Formats: sequence, C-alpha cells, structure tokens
Amino acid sequence: MALVHSAGSLLQCREPSTTVNNNMPFEGLENAMNRRVTLCAAAAAMIATSTVYAQDRLLIGSTSSSSSHYGYFVAVNQIINEHLEGVSSSVAETGATVDNLRRLSRDQIDMGLVTTNTGYQAYSGTGEYASRPVDTRLLWVYTVAPQNVVMRQDAGVEEFADLDGVRLNPGITGSSTEATSEAVFATLGIAPDYVRGSTSDVVDSIKDARIAGYVKSGVGERLDGSSLDIATFTDVAVLSLDQAQADTLREQMPELAVVDIPAGAAEGIPAYTTWAFGVAVHASPSLDEQTAYEIVKAVMENPEPQVNAFGALEGADMAQMTLTVGSVPLHAGAARYYEEQGHAIPEALTPAD
Repeated sequence: MALVHSAGSLLQCREPSTTVNNNMPFEGLENAMNRRVTLCAAAAAMIATSTVYAQDRLLIGSTSSSSSHYGYFVAVNQIINEHLEGVSSSVAETGATVDNLRRLSRDQIDMGLVTTNTGYQAYSGTGEYASRPVDTRLLWVYTVAPQNVVMRQDAGVEEFADLDGVRLNPGITGSSTEATSEAVFATLGIAPDYVRGSTSDVVDSIKDARIAGYVKSGVGERLDGSSLDIATFTDVAVLSLDQAQADTLREQMPELAVVDIPAGAAEGIPAYTTWAFGVAVHASPSLDEQTAYEIVKAVMENPEPQVNAFGALEGADMAQMTLTVGSVPLHAGAARYYEEQGHAIPEALTPAD
C-alpha cells in the first residue's frame, strides 16, 4: 500500500540494571526506572499503531475538489469505510489522471481516477508515456464520455468527410477532448479549420454562425448542457462515424472506445456512432487481490451513494461499462468479482499476473 509498511527500527527496552549506584538516592533510582518503563510502553503503543495503520489504510487519488468527480470519490470512500471490515480509506485531492498516474508509479496512492485513453497510453508505454510507462490495474469504469461532434444544421455538414476546411472547435483549449479530437481527425484524414476558445466563447460563436460546430463531451447518452443551450437558438445535428471510420479507430486508436448512442441524445437527434473514453478507477498492482475484490464488490453492490454524488450514474451498468470501455488489464480481484457475476472477461482486460 502507499503508506509505510513497517514500523521501522524498534526501541530496545530491557530490564533496568540491578546494579545500584550507592550514591543515588532511592527516589532518583525509582524515577529513572519509571521513566524507562513509560518510554517502553509508549514505544510499544506507537509501533502497534503504526503497524495497524500501514496494513489497513488506503489512499485514493481523485481530482480537484471543485469537480463533481471529487464528490464521486468521496462516495466511494464512504462505501469502502462502511463495507470493508478492517480497511479504512481516505481521499486525496489531486490533479486528476496525469497526477494520479505519477502518484501510482511512486506508490503514493493505492488507487485513483484515470481516464481510459491516458491509462492505456501509460500502461502500453505509448504517446506521452513512451519513455516512462506506468503499470496499473483496472478496477472499474464509472462513466463514459462520448465525444459528440455537434454542428449547426444549416452548416451543410452531413458527415465527417464534409469537415475538411470547416471552422470547428475541437474541444476546450488544453482539454483531453481537444487532444483526442485532433488525433481522431488526423487518423481519419480529415482537416477541419480549428478555432480555439473557452466553452462560453465557442457556444456564442456557434449561435452567431461564426463557426459551424464543436466537439463536446456528452453526459452519458445525452448531449451536455452547452449543446442543449445551442439547440435552443438553432437546430443542431450530431455527426456519426461510418463503419469504415469506426473500424479504423478501433484498429489504430485502441485507447478509445467506439460507442453507439441511441436516438434521443437531444430532441430530434437520431442514433449515431462516435468515439469515447471512460473515466475509471485504476489501482496499483501491489494492491492485494482480496482487498481489490472486496472494494469492487462493495462499489458494484451499493450504487445509491454514488448516484447521489454523480447523477450520470443513475441506471448505469458499471460492470458492463467496465468490460466495454476498460483499456488496461483488470486487477485479479476485480476480474474474480466480474466472473462470479457471470461476465466474460475480454482478452484485452485479462489480468496480467
């Protein structure tokens, strides 16, 4: 676990010497012996406390405390503390995926938030992690973020191939959506005219027809609030990958999931296919199998606190989500739970050890 595993060097407590200094008053000798006994008792208590703490505590890496995802991890922490006997946990506010991967690699946390696309790159040693892979294990995926290409309906863009040269925002500047969208379009051989900006600037630009559309993470199988806001001013459409494009992404960008969104993402929006990444909980490979099993079992069987903290989870099948969108091998304890529930483990998620 991430915390100290041993109590370190022990204080050596011996019986006081029976040799008496005839020049020492009796009271002085008695006080010296009492101090020795008290010191040894305190040392023993400290060692016992340190050992229990090291054996039983887990540290969970999350994200900024201003994020709704932080609230989700507070709920997970509550479930662990209430349902795992002999195990206690706490949540650490972190810088999310990249920071959590760094902390996992240094054994500073035991588990934490990791997006599936970045988690795959870290595990496989590709992309930004080509020279510094990070070995982690998947516990579960708790939400999927479809990447919706939302366009003004009057922009004349009906399919992805029509995006060449079209003014498009690929995602908020510096976001995972932006980086992933640009990589997807490059892989598909599509070259939009990218326009950068914040969400509010981009939404205003689409409403005013200064740009044709943007790429925005959905909320489960629904368009997000900013997309719905645009739809109140002008009719919108969501582009769909064709079969060849979907197959290309599956083959060349395995860190992403290709998902089918049913009709109804917003009023009048038909079913479509797009790419997505999941938000997952990864663990250190050193987390023991039984603890991992009990954590996953408790989380899967106690959804209410999670739904209260993160509304997008209502009605979600996290086990199926995990097996569909997960991008690195499952922890052996997690795999055992899913198999007990009758799920088949995909080859790509088969435990590595």
